[in-house]
Amino acid sequence: MDLRPYQRASLDALYASWRDETGDGLIVLPTGAGKAFVIAALVREVIAERPEARIAIVTHTRELIAQNHRELMTYWPDAPAGIYSAGLNRRETATQILFCGIQSVWNRLDAIGAFDVVVVDEAHLIPRDAETRYGRFLSGLRAARPDLRVVGLTATPYRLDSGRLDVGEGRLFERIVYEANVGDLIHQGYLAPLICKATATALDVSGVAKRGGDYIPSALEAAVNQDWITRAAVEEMAGFGRDRRAWLAFCAGIAHAEAVRDAVRAEGFSCEMVTGETGKRQRDRIVRDFTAGRLRCLTSVGVLSTGFNVPRVDLIALLRPTQSTGLYVQQVGRALRTAPGKSDALILDYAGLVRMHGPVDIVTARSAAAIKGREGEVRAKPCPGCGALIALNASTCEACWVEPDETDEDGPGHEAAADDEHPILSRTVPVWQGISRWRLGRHAASGSLDVEFRTEDGSSHRVRIALEQAGYGREKAVQWWRQLGGGRDVPMTVVEALARTEELTRPAAILVRANGRFSESVSYRFADGRTFVDTRRLAGADA
Repeated sequence: MDLRPYQRASLDALYASWRDETGDGLIVLPTGAGKAFVIAALVREVIAERPEARIAIVTHTRELIAQNHRELMTYWPDAPAGIYSAGLNRRETATQILFCGIQSVWNRLDAIGAFDVVVVDEAHLIPRDAETRYGRFLSGLRAARPDLRVVGLTATPYRLDSGRLDVGEGRLFERIVYEANVGDLIHQGYLAPLICKATATALDVSGVAKRGGDYIPSALEAAVNQDWITRAAVEEMAGFGRDRRAWLAFCAGIAHAEAVRDAVRAEGFSCEMVTGETGKRQRDRIVRDFTAGRLRCLTSVGVLSTGFNVPRVDLIALLRPTQSTGLYVQQVGRALRTAPGKSDALILDYAGLVRMHGPVDIVTARSAAAIKGREGEVRAKPCPGCGALIALNASTCEACWVEPDETDEDGPGHEAAADDEHPILSRTVPVWQGISRWRLGRHAASGSLDVEFRTEDGSSHRVRIALEQAGYGREKAVQWWRQLGGGRDVPMTVVEALARTEELTRPAAILVRANGRFSESVSYRFADGRTFVDTRRLAGADA
């Protein structure tokens, strides 16, 4: 199983925590970073090390149960794995690896037996109360095997009502063993860049009462579900999204989702609604149609913010104000997956969530927990030059390179910039450039293989592949050749390489970003969606 570097690092950190006996740990990976694949690798590696071990993978929705099971079977077709889930109508009990729905197994420990390792997907949904289903389930398993190991995976290791999952009385996890950053994975080409447009329509929730740290649902819906607001918001959504393929609109209630759905249809776009009350068959049909591109838009209440895997989503409409940083991150995360033909994703922030919670790539377990109880605190500020929302601690706006005025947080030019882009990321993100053609030759000065990529906008980028060097240069050249489709028998000379160029596959797109002053990373994306990240030293003006 070919793990990405951060996926490998997450499992290595987990195993180190097990060796050090530091207690149950959390792995934090952003939405779209491949949690299901990490779970599959973890399961296979644990059983390779301990052939007798039993492993349970537990989560809360049938979609996630099926997805995690399917991921393991894809890479290990002979895995001794089964499913126990009423929602999937499967109740297997004797398998070594068991993918479970917590609602189905929490009180059936006698049926499913004991386990050595429990993996909890979407671990942020575990309450602290020991009398909940998760609490009883884990305590029952630990009673049978006191040395039980528990690991949680989540994109958001915090809860609105109780803060970080690894802090405080009653916590189930001792510490975060690994946390990957959204911004880093975007810059490395593993996740899609996000951009955010200022919207003329803004939802006013200043008078909405709160309970349990967030808005009371009925009061929130009453405040935002007003016909003129909905029509104005959807008109903007249609304008911004006309050339985008797949929209998700997160709404404040069922009536609100219905109103947004009808308004989208009135703008001439296909749209359906998915809520907790949508029947299984109808929901499956709607999601299939959306995934296949037969629907432009889905409106949702609560059910698509986790466990929804449609990489082609390239527009998110935030129409549900929330005090929950976790919900904000989960909703935005639906657009982070990469897909063929998808260069970025657009976030329309009608609910003011970016300003409240901060750019999504600077939200961490520590910063999110700190927001709890600090009502009204602004987490981002507008740039005085372009109106873009930037982190409060940012000294410059990379979008326009204007120094913010620390004495004037509102920014003198913000109102005039209502149509400018509001970054949902704290730093500028390079974009994928489609490749129209390439040319391979010999670089006279260095003797390296010279590869020039011509992009669709007419610009070019060059890399030098040091096939004839020894040591580091040769290692990088071998890796490059094989990742671009060449065989394991890598040419020893440039002349040989030029005679064998038909073995290589031209990338569909490249993404280039600087790694400090002396190196850069070049990400290659191929027509089949595969990506390859190559970090290399700079040679003068070229790579």
